[in-house]
Amino acid sequence: MERFQFTRARTIPEAIGIAAQSTTAQQGAPVRFLAGGTTLVDLMKLDVERPTRLVDINHLGLNKVERTTDGGLKIGALVRNAALAQDPVVVRDYRVLSEALLSGASAQLRNVATTSGNLLQRTRCMYFRNTAMACNKREPGSGCSAIEGSNRTLAILGTSSQCIATNPSDMNVALAALEATVHVQGAKGTRAIPFQDFHLLPGSTPNRETVLEPGDLVTHVTLPPPRAGATSRYLKLRDRASYEFALASAAVVVSVSGGRFTHVRLAMGGVGTKPWRMLGAEQALTGAAVDEGTIKQAAALALRDAKPQSENGFKVELAQRCLAHALRLATGMATV
Repeated sequence: MERFQFTRARTIPEAIGIAAQSTTAQQGAPVRFLAGGTTLVDLMKLDVERPTRLVDINHLGLNKVERTTDGGLKIGALVRNAALAQDPVVVRDYRVLSEALLSGASAQLRNVATTSGNLLQRTRCMYFRNTAMACNKREPGSGCSAIEGSNRTLAILGTSSQCIATNPSDMNVALAALEATVHVQGAKGTRAIPFQDFHLLPGSTPNRETVLEPGDLVTHVTLPPPRAGATSRYLKLRDRASYEFALASAAVVVSVSGGRFTHVRLAMGGVGTKPWRMLGAEQALTGAAVDEGTIKQAAALALRDAKPQSENGFKVELAQRCLAHALRLATGMATV
């Protein structure tokens, strides 16, 4: 681990100012905000992250879950995963988010990990975490060892010739299906970013994972008001039952009337380089009959553009089955 400066910020403007001044003074040297640190500290120990300064933001008061004036939900950046998963409003109105959070990591980690940290969680690709191996995400232009290497757990959607790493977060998949908005404050002011636009595809710049600029601070996330009569579920398929990242996961939010889908939002994890909205499948299901044939066709459509690598072709069918069963659970066609 490299030496670094540590500063505790007391206000949001102070945190942003410290980050902006440090970045300018040290010609772009990395400054990181420290919340739970469950990923950042690990990556610092591995020499993957090398910040010259850490800004502790745990005293900024961004740790509340509140109703918005339109009936939605405001989730502070520092709300711990365990608290969010167990919040009565989340459990009742946003079940998919509670289920996603409870399926991630361990109970101990959920007690520390934060909303903003989960938003920015970095890939679990073994080559990214091993500084002896080439990785364009860690060191641009060095190459992608995963493409010709061990890629069983990696992405089949949104990949490029530069990177095939997956986004590892369960929470992010639920937020994509819920059409969340990420609120950011930085040196240039505040802005609200639709969740679908927050994470970037790797393309030719896999080292840039979000639209955040240096010094930007995520302050909170908002969810739209829950739709009356809608149901939501999260299903995660993995190699073992606990503390494991998804091979495929599905977040489903649906409304049904008269035996037909009237509202459909679908997102998947474990298969994409970012939390993956299944827009084509959503359109195909909207207005369609709620039956086995319709669900299977939509699941096949959702994975139509998949580009599996040498070891992860099985993910195509696995993801189709995962999405189909999540839809069965949400519509009451299945109970387990």
